[in-house]
Amino acid sequence: MAKDLARKIGYVYVDTGAMYRAVTYYALQHGLYNEEGELQTEALEAHLPEIIISFQFNPETGRPDTYLNGECVEGFIRGMEVSNKVSEVAALPFVREALVAQQQRMGAEKGVVMDGRDIGTVVFPDAELKVFVTASAEVRAQRRYKELLEKGTPADFDEILRNVQERDYLDSHREVSPLRQAEDAILLDNSEMTIPEQNEWLMARYEEAVKED
Repeated sequence: MAKDLARKIGYVYVDTGAMYRAVTYYALQHGLYNEEGELQTEALEAHLPEIIISFQFNPETGRPDTYLNGECVEGFIRGMEVSNKVSEVAALPFVREALVAQQQRMGAEKGVVMDGRDIGTVVFPDAELKVFVTASAEVRAQRRYKELLEKGTPADFDEILRNVQERDYLDSHREVSPLRQAEDAILLDNSEMTIPEQNEWLMARYEEAVKED
């Protein structure tokens, strides 16, 4: 929904969740987990200056892809291996500090649609339009399940549902930048909405915000 809005109005789209996923993927690829599967946080902090995340428009899909140090990692960061570990990485204060600073630089000139779990509360508390989007865990799991199958990636619905529920709990209970609705955010539960319906709803909210501004 955020990607579609950005494309329609000519804004830059930034998927901040993909940024945390890219850091997690980097940690996995560079052996920053020990044999017990524990993240070596000091090692990750030492590597952080080497992690460069960017977004490039994909003309085939009409949407931006995530790049890690110049390599497209869009197809890797959405898998369950990353999904099972990203909340732990995203909760690290030094990771959030670095990525939030980068996100704020991206949006300094405005003209940005930014998608993430702490945008309206931490990254851009003064944003002109804040939308807190939610849906039931079952609906979100089904959407991710369908997305993975369409990409040809093996997927297990029950595993995805457990991951969604665990991430919600971890992200809403972390000490740094917890997942929560900003007081001035508009709530949208899109559990029963089609993609065209939610896009129409969001465009209407955008046009209202532009008129007020």
